[in-house]
Amino acid sequence: MPTMRTNNWIPAVFNDLFNSDFMPRANATAPAINVKESDKAYTVELAAPGMKKEDFNVHINDEGNLIIKMEQKQEKKEEDKNARYLRREFSYSKFEQTLILPDDVEKDKIAARVEHGVLTVELPKVVEEKVKVSRQIEIC
Repeated sequence: MPTMRTNNWIPAVFNDLFNSDFMPRANATAPAINVKESDKAYTVELAAPGMKKEDFNVHINDEGNLIIKMEQKQEKKEEDKNARYLRREFSYSKFEQTLILPDDVEKDKIAARVEHGVLTVELPKVVEEKVKVSRQIEIC
């Protein structure tokens, strides 16, 4: 009677191959975003450790929404003189977030900066000037 063996070693081989320094797992998580509100502005903070300001694109689209794009490419090259081969490892991350802006944001004064691994976008509120209406009313 033939016995059936399971090939339990096959998944382990693939796990060892695909979960190594040679082939790291893809990071499928999006950066954390905080949105704060004060009397004068909204503040958007996006966690982006290791990113530089050149890795970001922040703009307002035709519909008046705030678009935050983040893209980072890294390439490591190690040359082994004895084996005469070139090894390349690519790391690529891309993120895009669209935020619908409230009506009270002054779009011409939006500012962004990157500091200590955090992209901060300041969205100042429109300052409503309360005009005091004082006038003489004519009696008819």
